[in-house]
Amino acid sequence: MTPRHRDVPLPGQESVWDFPRPPALRPSEELVEIRFAGQLIASTRKALQVLETSHPPTYYLPREAFVEGALVPVAGSTHCEFKGKADYFDVVVGERVAHRAAWHYPRPTRGFKDILDHVAVMPSMMDSCHVDGEVIQPQEGSFYGGWITSKVSGPFKGGPATIGW
Repeated sequence: MTPRHRDVPLPGQESVWDFPRPPALRPSEELVEIRFAGQLIASTRKALQVLETSHPPTYYLPREAFVEGALVPVAGSTHCEFKGKADYFDVVVGERVAHRAAWHYPRPTRGFKDILDHVAVMPSMMDSCHVDGEVIQPQEGSFYGGWITSKVSGPFKGGPATIGW
């Protein structure tokens, strides 16, 4: 099922409805930064994007892009049919904690082996996330980690009435 309408991409935009399923992995040289508890906790130009139909890109940053101590492993996991078993982290700065706000794939499937040692965050749980200086909008929904920038058009899965997409 798809939405009743697709936004018409503006010049320089990609439609998330042109992204593949199963998802694709694409390297990004954009400057990707994450702020939490008033501090810059991650910065890189070596992120990877997961591109999946109806979703804005999810950015995976190399683990070494995060400041020491910001990622604290926690119990529990989930399973992605494409990437494998995900393990979680709390994001911690001082007294502030975002519970289960980051995840990684310690043993990703063959098609996603490049995300080994990379970490994604729930942008809605961070103070802000930036791509080349642009403050992104988090994808709606408590299960999705997509980053909406001016470079993508929707509509995007995750909001009310999008479960059937």
